[in-house]
Amino acid sequence: MRVDAEPAGGSLLEERTARRTLRDETLLVLALSLGASGVSALISFVGSVTKPGGLKDQAATLNASAAPGRPWLDLAWQLFGIATALVPVALVAHLLLRERQSLRTLGFDRTRPWPDLGRGAVIAAVIGSTGIAFYLAARGLGFNLTVVPEALPDVWWKYPVLVLSAVQNAVLEEVIVVGYLLRRLGQLGWSPGAALIGSAVLRGSYHLYQGIGGFLGNMAMGLVFVLLYRRWGRVGPLVVAHSLLDIGAFVGYALLAGKVDWLPTA
Repeated sequence: MRVDAEPAGGSLLEERTARRTLRDETLLVLALSLGASGVSALISFVGSVTKPGGLKDQAATLNASAAPGRPWLDLAWQLFGIATALVPVALVAHLLLRERQSLRTLGFDRTRPWPDLGRGAVIAAVIGSTGIAFYLAARGLGFNLTVVPEALPDVWWKYPVLVLSAVQNAVLEEVIVVGYLLRRLGQLGWSPGAALIGSAVLRGSYHLYQGIGGFLGNMAMGLVFVLLYRRWGRVGPLVVAHSLLDIGAFVGYALLAGKVDWLPTA
């Protein structure tokens, strides 16, 4: 007897296999990037809260020297770290190509540079001022470590590396935690609300090394960023905003630390 049609069970099995593949792919991308950072931040936070003394008496340093006293070797390590941190973004681009899509699908391209820059600048201005106030309040209440955005030596490449580090953070986080993750969670059947919370909690988790304030502040930022992404359909403005926020934090700290009374230093 000849069977011309595929049994219904076959298509159901293929659907389950496809969903399992997407789930495993998503978990692997996160395990290679910001999911692993979330686990690392949790371990660091546990170490901080179990250490004698308050959180604000401890410091979390973001951009530190990798080879003190050896500036050229230090520069090589800094550039290596920035480049390798972007490998998960390249992996996401490759995985999207297998769907006959690209990073343009997530709105990460150069097709709308001026709207992206304008929107990003406005977001950065609003969130930046709010974020500084929230950080100072959280630290004052003992919920946050003292964040030291940079501790690089005073060499010629200091500021270019800080800018590159800021842009790297922005590209990695917005492409993966917003664009890619929301796409995959939607394909896996998550509701919009659950995907919104999942993305925001992930963003907060890998900032937990800064303390409860870092977790809550970045989770709130994640909620805003997801809502804006859904409105505009582009991660471009979010990458611009995040870049400007981190450049302001890194370069601003380098210029102002020890010169103004309101900025805490380690």
